[in-house]
Amino acid sequence: MWQQSECYPDPRIEVLDERFRPLLVTHAAVERLHTGMRWAEGPVWFGDLRCLLVSDIPNNQILKIEEETGAVSVFRRGPHTNGNTRDRQGRLVSCEHGHRRVTRTELDGTVTVLADSYRDKRLNAPNDVVVKSDGSVWFTDPTFGIRDYYEGYKAAPELPTNVYRIDPEGELTAVIEDIDHPNGLAFSPDESVLYVVQSGVPRCIHAFDVSADGRSVSNGRRLIEAGEQGTPDGFRLDTDGNLWCGWGVGPGLNGVRIFAPDATPIGMIHLPERCANVCFGGTYRTRLYMAASQSVYALHVRAQGVPYV
Repeated sequence: MWQQSECYPDPRIEVLDERFRPLLVTHAAVERLHTGMRWAEGPVWFGDLRCLLVSDIPNNQILKIEEETGAVSVFRRGPHTNGNTRDRQGRLVSCEHGHRRVTRTELDGTVTVLADSYRDKRLNAPNDVVVKSDGSVWFTDPTFGIRDYYEGYKAAPELPTNVYRIDPEGELTAVIEDIDHPNGLAFSPDESVLYVVQSGVPRCIHAFDVSADGRSVSNGRRLIEAGEQGTPDGFRLDTDGNLWCGWGVGPGLNGVRIFAPDATPIGMIHLPERCANVCFGGTYRTRLYMAASQSVYALHVRAQGVPYV
């Protein structure tokens, strides 16, 4: 049974390296905002609406959690949406397992398809997405949404599990073709490095140098080896370049694991459930939102999330 900590500092927050301590608000505790979901994913903050959107993939809906009141409502039903972000115009960009595509919700509510195929073959099940400052959309395409009927619709994959880039003119390019089931992805604060989680074998986080024109990557290397220390999933970076990564699986491993830019684990936010993805929100991007299995959690921190919009 979940109970919020009644004392400060919250014992669920573990300092592994002293570099983590200045990122914490010592008198803030982990809060559970909502529960009863089946598989929470893709949190994205809408500061202009003061709300969080979060995907509940098996329940085939996106939920809206209001900051001021805590009220929870259905923002949209279908089509098994996973990762979400916003572009530089504030529009919602989503990865849809059900339709095997990446879409953009326009300001008037209409939906534009950004990508659903590559070289005349259907995408697998777009998973997570981020928008670069030049307006290009980068996303991962593993097969999790077509493996069964729980998170999408069972189907045979037609393409390798690539990482793609959609340029502002709409051209789709496979920028990384050798990662076994890429998952979460994010850019460093200066966008010179792209980080990508590998959910296949071995479980790890890759780093790639982004080209000067922002159209390709090179010098891929395994930055963080998960090994037997858990499973990374979705993540975001703060303005100092620290990675805040959804983590699991098992007692002592579930929650959010934080890494310094040099890949040293510096902290752990322990949760009773595996955390799939995170985002920063609040007025100053200093509230960490955590989508974890059946629940959504939040923690006020001193770290400030990279401004993606």
